[in-house]
Amino acid sequence: MNKQRLAAAFLILMSLTSFGQKNNVLSFDIKDFNQKAQTAEWLYMYDAIAWWTSDSVMIQDTSELHRLGEEWFCFQTDDKNWHAVYGKYDNNKFDLVFHYLVDTAYKVSRIFESVDTSLLCRYSRALKTANNQIKAIKDSINITFNQYISQNDDNTLTVWIFPAFQPSGYAVYGGEFIYKIDPTGNRVLEDNSYYQGQFRAFKVGEPREIWLDFTEIENPTLGNVFFVWYFKRYFTYIKVDNKYYVTTTVKDGDTYSWMHYEKDLE
Repeated sequence: MNKQRLAAAFLILMSLTSFGQKNNVLSFDIKDFNQKAQTAEWLYMYDAIAWWTSDSVMIQDTSELHRLGEEWFCFQTDDKNWHAVYGKYDNNKFDLVFHYLVDTAYKVSRIFESVDTSLLCRYSRALKTANNQIKAIKDSINITFNQYISQNDDNTLTVWIFPAFQPSGYAVYGGEFIYKIDPTGNRVLEDNSYYQGQFRAFKVGEPREIWLDFTEIENPTLGNVFFVWYFKRYFTYIKVDNKYYVTTTVKDGDTYSWMHYEKDLE
């Protein structure tokens, strides 16, 4: 999808969640779901910013590319513009190599303005701290991950690490790693990860209906919600099968809305 089409998609508001209830065995936690849906939409936008800017990075001079490490991230400023920075964190210093601005019209520009040194170092340390938590898992499998980071109101940082859309064309699910990091970026304060013990995948190709088996839990995880929102245009339906409810999106023209319906457990 090009930037113009994707930008238009972000102007479409999600419809109100609708329900199909049968036995009222358990009330669906709509407040929790709506919070996850809002976060998933933000992560989706973050992913788009990373995609657009990384395309620009890869055509830069080789001498600059050689300076890059694994420390890159995006952040949004009060003016609603997005920034993406690429560099390397070493010895408590961040070597800023590329700085991109994506404005509210989704125009991507390389800029040469400095970025707050404290922000660069704290975000980089937090990403390293979070990735160290799953190093054993990442080293044992051949799966590419994406990372996302945001500062909270109390100056702590949240890092999300989800399976990426694999270069081989597979949509992977089964593990999501979410950490709340202290303001310095050095210590995990909360671990809200969910891992089924193995990763599974669907090959993206001919659109079809797919099901994610999460019947061991009562509500969709954030990773479930993000997976559905990210891959919704690749499949006719993506249905998250939880203990009492099934969650999916339905499409009406260019608009997607969420649907939750109660399972018949008789």
